[in-house]
Amino acid sequence: MIAYITVGADDLARAKRFYSAFLPALGYQLKEGPAGLSFSLPVKPGQSPVQPDFYVKPPFDGRPASAGNGSMAAFEARSQKQVRDLHAAALLAGGSGEGQPGFRADYGPHFYAGYLRDPQGNKIALFSSNPNEPGRDG
Repeated sequence: MIAYITVGADDLARAKRFYSAFLPALGYQLKEGPAGLSFSLPVKPGQSPVQPDFYVKPPFDGRPASAGNGSMAAFEARSQKQVRDLHAAALLAGGSGEGQPGFRADYGPHFYAGYLRDPQGNKIALFSSNPNEPGRDG
């Protein structure tokens, strides 16, 4: 199980604006601290933490942050409409498009995804695989 994902950011205010445009709608709560931004899913009393957490932090080595080639974090939405809405909100919040929301032929008939880059260049996917919605072939 993946416990957490961390992406680097040189401008935490820009990163906060971008990630706050869609992660709260997916249930993530933001905690800010001197080390950066921490997004996590809420934990009910007596419940184990829901993972993974998602962290946005300046690099520990003090050098500029850079996006990993081939690296991507994917967040699951509840529906195709939510993918479209959150993709649009993230673009308005400083992201750049990396693939409009839609079905992807290389994946299952219900895999609906939109791709973005955050202001630092990290690749982000928003997707839904809801079997109760129309699929690519229907």
